[in-house]
Amino acid sequence: MRSSVIWRVLFVLVTGFAVTLSAVAVEEDESSIARGGRLYDSWHKVIGERAPPEKHPAYPAGGRYATKPGTTWRCKECHGWDYKGKDGAYGKGSKHYTGIKGIRGAAGAATGKIITILKDKNHGYGGKLEAADLKDLANFVSKGQVDMDKYIDRATKKPKGNKAKGAAYYQTICATCHGKDGTEPDGMKKSLGGQMEDPWRVMHRILNAFPDEQMPALRALDRQVVADILAYLATLPKKK
Repeated sequence: MRSSVIWRVLFVLVTGFAVTLSAVAVEEDESSIARGGRLYDSWHKVIGERAPPEKHPAYPAGGRYATKPGTTWRCKECHGWDYKGKDGAYGKGSKHYTGIKGIRGAAGAATGKIITILKDKNHGYGGKLEAADLKDLANFVSKGQVDMDKYIDRATKKPKGNKAKGAAYYQTICATCHGKDGTEPDGMKKSLGGQMEDPWRVMHRILNAFPDEQMPALRALDRQVVADILAYLATLPKKK
């Protein structure tokens, strides 16, 4: 009888320990994914380096930003904030059009395979990012992408959210730093309402944070909550 009780206690302790370890692993994974999202945004700012002086080898010579080499090294510049590249918001007609496909097809892929691609001659990040950086970026590509068409209407750019709910979320989560009308802090170049001209970028940064700013990554939020916040942001002043 006593032996049975001991085994039950041990089972509870071991199970609890395993659950704790699992939770820690999830938290670490989400942290890695969020950092990977910031690397996707502007990796050189994340690691505190200057952007390479030469144009990215895969960026087309006729692209609008070919004369701005540093910009061509940002992952988002070819693959887009919606991760669909030429088939998404950066399609024909966009000033960011490159004709390069997105990364949606890599969602769920093995991180090792993605790292190999990131280090190949076409991408050229092998000598520029450390192993930990490559791992985080690969984690984002594999596990961190969002199907933004579920939350943002591609044709109208309107978020598929409830602005009334979004107002409540914004005022409790965002307003302390961004102000009630989305025009703060002073160093922010555009108001949040003005930034909604590119809702995909705003959603990406809400989830993963801004590369070189003191902003939390809000990946813990349900994606529909983010869509609700976006719907409210669209009602805020367009100018500071």
